[in-house]
Amino acid sequence: MPDFLVTGADGRPRCGWCASAPDYAAYHDREWGRPVVDEVRLLEKLCLEGFQSGLSWLTILRKREAFRKGFSGFDPAKVARFGASDVTRLLRDASIVRHRGKIEATIANARAYRSVVDADGSLARLVWRYEPDPDTRPRKLTSAALRALTQTPESKALSKALKAHGFKFVGPTTVYAFMQAMGLVNDHLDGCAVREEVERARGRFRRP
Repeated sequence: MPDFLVTGADGRPRCGWCASAPDYAAYHDREWGRPVVDEVRLLEKLCLEGFQSGLSWLTILRKREAFRKGFSGFDPAKVARFGASDVTRLLRDASIVRHRGKIEATIANARAYRSVVDADGSLARLVWRYEPDPDTRPRKLTSAALRALTQTPESKALSKALKAHGFKFVGPTTVYAFMQAMGLVNDHLDGCAVREEVERARGRFRRP
């Protein structure tokens, strides 16, 4: 077994990053890399990737339900109406990451969402416009190849487009992590049992 893959209790090889906790493995198997078009999930992930900055995704994943409760399920219309009292409430909420800048960025992102819808029809349509051409992707996704993919021309371009609409905490590295999670790329390593499942899901997926 190559050192960048791990074998789970079920005998299936997986990307090594998911081995540290059962909830990480479940996220890896059921969500990460599977294509998403749902507007709320896309907005939620952009915001949570911003909260992850400087932290591990496992920390955010374990707080995700608390974030959803605190931010009204990431309903953009509801969050866009948040004001100073909501910021104060969230700063007192020990179940989430209490960072004023990231909380205010999430509210700004919900407001920026309307700008995206007005210009492009949906956040999904904007995001999926930046799906990379398969011919530009590594032929074999090894751990070394993955380490080199912290940001790409597409993540830089999508970052710029989001910022133009008013999104915050959406730098190219954060946006690439978002692209990995939402299925714009399949960054499950070669040999990971989930990689082919994700490829089939991407093959069936109807781009917006």
